[in-house]
Amino acid sequence: MGSRTSTLKFSESGVRGIVGEGLTARLAAELGAAFGFYQGGGRIVVGRDTRPTGGMFEQAVTAGLLAAGCEVMRAGIVPTPTLQFSVKANRAAGGIAITASHNPAEWNALKFIGAAGTFLSPGEAAELFDLYNQGNLPYRSESDFRDIRPLDGAFAAHEARILEVIDSDAVRRRKFRVAVDCVNGVGALYSRGFLEKLGCEVFVVNAVPDGGFSRPPEPLPENLGELCRVVREAHCDVGFGQDPDGDRLTVVTDEGVALTPHHTVALAVDQVLDGGDPGPVVANVQTSRLVEEITRSYGCEFYAAPVGEINVVEKMIAVDGMIGGEGNCGGVIDRRVHPGRDSFCAMALILERLAFSERKLSEIVADFPPIANLSCRFSLPPIRSRAVLAEMTRRYRQYDPLTFDGLRFDLPQGRILMRSSNTEPLLRLNVECADRQGAETLLERFRTEIQHLIEETPAK
Repeated sequence: MGSRTSTLKFSESGVRGIVGEGLTARLAAELGAAFGFYQGGGRIVVGRDTRPTGGMFEQAVTAGLLAAGCEVMRAGIVPTPTLQFSVKANRAAGGIAITASHNPAEWNALKFIGAAGTFLSPGEAAELFDLYNQGNLPYRSESDFRDIRPLDGAFAAHEARILEVIDSDAVRRRKFRVAVDCVNGVGALYSRGFLEKLGCEVFVVNAVPDGGFSRPPEPLPENLGELCRVVREAHCDVGFGQDPDGDRLTVVTDEGVALTPHHTVALAVDQVLDGGDPGPVVANVQTSRLVEEITRSYGCEFYAAPVGEINVVEKMIAVDGMIGGEGNCGGVIDRRVHPGRDSFCAMALILERLAFSERKLSEIVADFPPIANLSCRFSLPPIRSRAVLAEMTRRYRQYDPLTFDGLRFDLPQGRILMRSSNTEPLLRLNVECADRQGAETLLERFRTEIQHLIEETPAK
C-alpha cells in the first residue's frame, strides 16, 4: 500500500499525485464531500484543465459535493484563474480546480478555492484535511440533494474584466504579431481568441486541447524552443509560453529569446507602476531582486511574502497592493482583475507595456538590471533541513536575513536563498548575481558550505 500512496501530496496548494498511485476517483469523491461540508454546503464551482483524467475526477468530485448538500456549477475546461474569478462572480461558497498545473501528464490534482476566489490558507487547508481524515461524513438526506448546473461563459466574463482593466484600445491600435505556446492545455481553447480581441495577429503552437503535452508542461525557457523559433520566423513582437492550466507565463522577446519567469512579473509590475498605480508591490521570497529594484525605482514600497500564491495574495490584501506575484514561476497577480496568478492578465499587461512604448520588447528588457539565477538542491529530510537553516542563519545574521520562509540575505556579490521544500524532502539553494560567472562562484561557495555542514551533522 505504501508504494501506491508515495506520490500523494497534501498542502495548501491542494492534493496532488500520480493518477492511480494514491490519487483515485474514490479519494476525489471523499475530498469533494469533505470540502462541501467544510464550506457549509452552498454553491461550488468545479472546473478542470485538458488532462484526459480530468473528466473522471470532475464526476467524482461532483458526487462528493452533492453528497454534502452542495449545488454544483460545472465550468468545464477553463483556466484556473477563470475558475477563481468565477467563484466570486457567481457568489459561490467555493470552488475546486482539477489540475496538476505544471506537473507531467500522469499527474492530476484538486485545488480548493474559498469564497473570496483565493486558494485556502495553510490553516484552512489543515482544517479541511482534518475533516477528511476523520472520515464517516454523513450523507445529506434525499430531500437535501441539489442540482448540477452548467456554468456557461465563465471565460468570457473573466476576459471582459481583463479588457476593462487595461487600455485595450491602445493595444488594438498597435496590431501586434504574437506567438503563443499553449502546451495543449486550456490556452488551446482560449488564448487565440483572447489575443485576437486585443487586435493581435496570432501564431499558435501546441494548440490541440487534449492534454497531450508535446513539451514539458512547465514553461521554462529551456522548454520553449519551438515558440522561440516561431517568434523569429513569423517576425513576432512577442511570444508567450503558458502552462496547462493557464496561471503561469514565460515571455519570449522579438528576437526569439526566452526570458526568465522573473521577467514576466517584472514587466507586469513595470507597466502597472508606470501607469500611475502608487504600489506597494508584493512578491514571494524566491522572486528576483529585479522586481524589487523596479518597484523602488518608482518610489514604491516592496514587500516579500512566503512562497505560495495564497501567501502573496494575503500580503497584498494586508498592505493594499494591487500588483505582485511569484517570479520563480512567472505568476502575475493583478488584484484589479482578481486575487490570483493569471497568464491571461499577464499577457494583456505586457502587450499594454509594448503599446505604451516606442521600443521593442528586447530593448525594454535590455534596460532592466542584469540578473543571473542559479540553483541546486540537497536531499535532506525536513528536520535536518531546519538544523542546517538554523546554523546558516546564525552564521549570516549580520546581514539582516529574512527567515519567515527559509533563509534569505544579501551579500555584496548577490542574493542567497535557502528553503526547505514544502512537498519533498529537499533543501534548495538559489543564488542571484548580476552575471552568470558571479552566480556560479556564489553557488559553489554556498553549496560547499552547506555540504560540509550536512556531513558534520550526520543523521541520528
